Amino acid sequence: MTQTVPRPTLEAVAARAGVSRATVSRVVNGGDGVRPHLVERVRRVVDELGYVPNQAARSLVTRRHEAVAVVIAEPETRVFADPFFALQLRGISRELTAHDNQLVLLLTEGRDDHARVARYLAGGHVDGALVFSLHLDDPLPGLIHDAGVPTVFGGRPGWRDGDRSASYVDSDNRGGAREAVRHLLALGRGRVAHITGPLDQTSAADRLDGYRDALGDPDPSLIAEGDFTAAGGERAMRTLLHRRPDLDAVFAGNDLSAAGALRVLREHGRRVPDDVAVIGFDDMVTVAEQTDPPLTTVRQDIEEMGRLMARLLLGGLDGDGAAAQHGALGEPPGVVLPTTLVRRASA
Repeated sequence: MTQTVPRPTLEAVAARAGVSRATVSRVVNGGDGVRPHLVERVRRVVDELGYVPNQAARSLVTRRHEAVAVVIAEPETRVFADPFFALQLRGISRELTAHDNQLVLLLTEGRDDHARVARYLAGGHVDGALVFSLHLDDPLPGLIHDAGVPTVFGGRPGWRDGDRSASYVDSDNRGGAREAVRHLLALGRGRVAHITGPLDQTSAADRLDGYRDALGDPDPSLIAEGDFTAAGGERAMRTLLHRRPDLDAVFAGNDLSAAGALRVLREHGRRVPDDVAVIGFDDMVTVAEQTDPPLTTVRQDIEEMGRLMARLLLGGLDGDGAAAQHGALGEPPGVVLPTTLVRRASA
């Protein structure tokens, strides 16, 4: 029978390093007051012995769990089918990993899950939360506020409930949409349609506002609501062609919607961009470069949004105003990243 080798203890590290147990504890837990040469000696012994701190005991000292919840207010079928979420999670994960924090993923399949998520957050399992893909009537912000958990939101919250001073990271959705539509107008297109995202999300509402900014008072028949999915883009495109067969351009709320629109245009014998120019939003390369033709789109740095969300949260938890630029958790900040029009063959 194979015997289990006992794990090195704090006392073993102290004995090998020739220091007190309290000194080792301060070094391991990031405390102050230990001379640099002793810090170096303790760390060397920790590496030699392969000592791993007991997280439960460490939490009692630091009051930190080194874990952050990522709450996505969408069902798992949507999360794992949409590359947007993968990019944002990659940015979050890389930033948390760089600071030796764990990511705890929480999804909400429906309203029954909101109370479960709120209970978990209030239970002291994590140090903070990163929350995105909220809908306007979503109770999560209020529940999270009541749980007293430090939070950074992805996207501008459309507050109806909760703490209106909470941090968020967003892209310039309105400005990016305005630039896209102006590009279509500069191409000489006069009947520009818009496939929206779900209008109970601020990103979709902001992109619709940007479309209206560029056109002034667009014909309502040129606007069809989608849901940020390829299937939703297909349905909206069919609706638009039925209403306005004379349309000559489409600005879609995201790249997946644009991909669906391109398929329907091809089915109807419309050449892109000759007959109908198409622009998306996101610049998800796995989508935009694979469409036929490759998609002109508005680029937002999705991975950077995730990274910055995590950085703001961790900076606020550490009380580091420099790392938590724009105020993080201490002031009412809103970090809005710029967008860029990326021109490919579709417009």
